[in-house]
Formats: sequence, structure tokens, C-alpha cells
Amino acid sequence: MADETSTQDPDVRDDTPSEAEAPPENSSGDASATEAEESPPQSTDAPGETTEEPETEDAPGSDDEAEAAGEPASETSADETETTSEEPEEQTEEDEEETSHRATVEELLKAGAHFGHLTSRWNPRMEDYIFMERNNIHIIDLMQTQVLLDKAAEAAKRFARRGKKILFAGTKKQAQDIVREHAEECGMPHMVDRWLGGTMTNFQTIRKSIRRMEEIERMERDGTLDKLKKKEKLMRLREHEKLENTLGGIRDMVNLPGAIYIVDVERENIAVSEAQNLGIPIIAMVDTNGNPKNIDYPVPVNDDALSSIELVTSTITDAIEEGLHERKMKKEEKKKAAQG
Repeated sequence: MADETSTQDPDVRDDTPSEAEAPPENSSGDASATEAEESPPQSTDAPGETTEEPETEDAPGSDDEAEAAGEPASETSADETETTSEEPEEQTEEDEEETSHRATVEELLKAGAHFGHLTSRWNPRMEDYIFMERNNIHIIDLMQTQVLLDKAAEAAKRFARRGKKILFAGTKKQAQDIVREHAEECGMPHMVDRWLGGTMTNFQTIRKSIRRMEEIERMERDGTLDKLKKKEKLMRLREHEKLENTLGGIRDMVNLPGAIYIVDVERENIAVSEAQNLGIPIIAMVDTNGNPKNIDYPVPVNDDALSSIELVTSTITDAIEEGLHERKMKKEEKKKAAQG
């Protein structure tokens, strides 16, 4: 039995590879091969077979060709370009909105324009312009201040363009130098020492006082004062000094002003009432203790801080200078048109 099994093992081993090497003889195999040669290659190819497929990479004119063939073009690149082009446009619009204001919120904050008075001293009519209360102090809404300051500046520019005088009034100690400097800068009249009652309602009497001041100056120039007695001369000089302090800023104001700019409406309440009686437009800085009801162009802002007064007054002055420049350019254009 051992010999038989040993003799059969090699035969078995020889048979198995021979059967694997010999291909099956099927007539259907030849037919399928011929059909495969005649039929075009399909998408379901065998793993070993390679077929040439059209390249799907986007060529420069692939979108145009796809549109010509009736196929939708790729929209991803267009969407990306639209989004990237919209972002800078939105940024530029925001920048324009920020720069369109004459004073930014940061400038107002640095100037301390948002600090109001104590809550116990507030005027209820200023409620709409108050943002919040903090440490018993009212905080002014600077967003409204920014918008209203632009309106006041545009009004001042419009008055200056029409050739109207704008009277600057600020008699409180911290505002005197600022108001005088900016009023002289733009060539406008000002009152900074104290407001004389009847400056506008009794303007003819004020003009007489101004003529008296000019007469004393003329006497000093031509030497008439030197001929007077010492006591009388001192009396004339003191009179001139007093008139110069109170009326020196309005000596060139021949007629009533076209508008008035006031720093503190509570302190200058006489000026406010006179302007109301005469129908003169009022541009004013109004703090939380003021009354904005009768003010044509109120600017809710801190009217006690030097930096705040400087910021608002300089903004109004710049607007006036713009209006004067436009008026000058129009006159030059008219002259050129008349000459041509």
C-alpha cells in the first residue's frame, strides 16, 4: 500500500499544473473575442485594459465651447470673482460712510464730547439725545451728535455761501479764546467778553456805541487826546477799552447777522431769546442741562470741555470757509463769463 501511494503522488502533482496551463477549449471564447474586437470600447473596462478618455482639464476656452455645445459653463470661478469683487466694494462703502462725517466718533470720544452734566441737573427735553447714565452723569449719544454736527456745518456753509454773516457768541471763560480765534480766522463777528442786552434787538443803539469807540480811536491817532487834560484823557481811554472789550468783535457788523453760533445756550439765554424774536437761525452747542427746543441746529455735546468746544467750533469754521470759497469761485466765474 505504501508503494502505491508513492507512485500515485507524482502523477497527481503532474496532472494539476497541466490542467491549469491548458486553456479551456470553448467555441464561445473565439466568438466573444471577435465581438470584442469589432465593438467599440465601453466605459466598463476590465482593470487591465486601458482606454483613451478625453481630457477634462479646463482649457482657456472650455466655458465658451461648453456654452456653444449647449452645456452649462462652470459657475464656480464666476461666483468666486463676484464675491471677491463685492467685498472691496462693501469695504469702500463703509469707509466712505465713516469719512463722510466731518468728525469721527473717535475724535468726539477723545475730545470728551460725550460727558454731560449730573443727572440732577438735566433738562428732560434732552432725553432723546442721552445714551445712558453712568456714575450719576448722563452720557450723550455720539451717533446723533455726529449727524447733527454735519447738519449744523452744512447750514453754516450755506449761510456763508449766500454772503450772510454768522455771529459767534461764547462768553464763558474756557470758550473765549477759542471762539475769538476761529471767528477771526473766517472773518466773522464775535462776542466773547459778555453779551450786551439788545445787541440784536436794539442794534441801532449798539451801532452808536461802536461809532463812539471809533471816534476815540480817531482822536488818539490825530493827537486830539494829547491836548486834553490828563484826567479827561484817562477817562476817554478807559471808555475806549471798555467798548473795545465788549463791542470790538462786532465793529465790522453793519447789519444784523444772518445766523448766530452759540457755545452754551444756558449761559447765552439772552442771545437765544433775541435771535428767536428776530427769526435769526441758531446753531448751538447744547449740553444735557440745555433746552434744544428753540434751537434750529442743535449739537448735543459737552459744552464745558476745551477740547470739545475746539472740535465743534473748528468744524463750523471749516464749513464757513468752504462756503466763502464757493462764493468767491462763483463770482470769478461770473466775471469771466461777463468778460468773455
